[in-house]
Amino acid sequence: MRNLCKEVGPDGVTVNLLSLGVMNNYPYDEIARKVTAVGRAGTPEDVGAAVTYLASTEAGWMTRQVIPLNGGSATC
Repeated sequence: MRNLCKEVGPDGVTVNLLSLGVMNNYPYDEIARKVTAVGRAGTPEDVGAAVTYLASTEAGWMTRQVIPLNGGSATC
């Protein structure tokens, strides 16, 4: 990510990574209730909201970040 940020940053492009936890497209709902602070698995809408923010002008200064998107999971 560091090299990509340096390459595309001057053109106004940001580079970030979402590190996803347990998602609801796997049969792990029972596990998600136990290991996440929010008590549920993630949804496509959860990911979409984060991506929408990262693509917005408000996130224009955020780059080279690994963002844990895991519902407060201590195991992810």
